[in-house]
Amino acid sequence: MAGKLTISTLNDSSGVLATQNGMTGVGKAWANFNPSSGTVVLNNSFNVSSVTRNATGDYTVNFTTAMPNANYVMSGSIGNGTSTTDGVAWVVSFQSTTNTTTSSCRIIASYGSNAGRGLFDPNPVTVAFFGN
Repeated sequence: MAGKLTISTLNDSSGVLATQNGMTGVGKAWANFNPSSGTVVLNNSFNVSSVTRNATGDYTVNFTTAMPNANYVMSGSIGNGTSTTDGVAWVVSFQSTTNTTTSSCRIIASYGSNAGRGLFDPNPVTVAFFGN
C-alpha cells in the first residue's frame, strides 16, 4: 500500500530527534561563512549554530544538533579572497581528526603554490557534513 506518513515529532532514546538527523545519506549540516573581516559572518547555514575563528585560516564549526558519531565526512570549497595569483591551489580540510567531535569540527583554509603555502581567511568558506 502506498501512502504518505506525516509525523509532527520524532523521538529517539535521548528525546526529540530532528528528522534530517534520523535519516542516512543526507546532509547533516552545512554552512556558508565569511571570516575575512576577522569576525566570522555566517551567511547561511543548516544545523550550524556558529563558527569560531581560532586564527587566520583556522575555524571551528559548531553544530546545533550533534552528529551521531565523529566519523562523518566533510566537503568544502573556498573562495580565493582577493588573490589573483596563477597556479595557486585553495583547499579546505580537517584541521586534525583529533578536533573532530560530534558537536563541532575544526577546519583549515590553506593555499599552496610554487612560491609557498600557508593559511588564509578566504571569502567565502562553504562546508557540508554527511554521516549516519
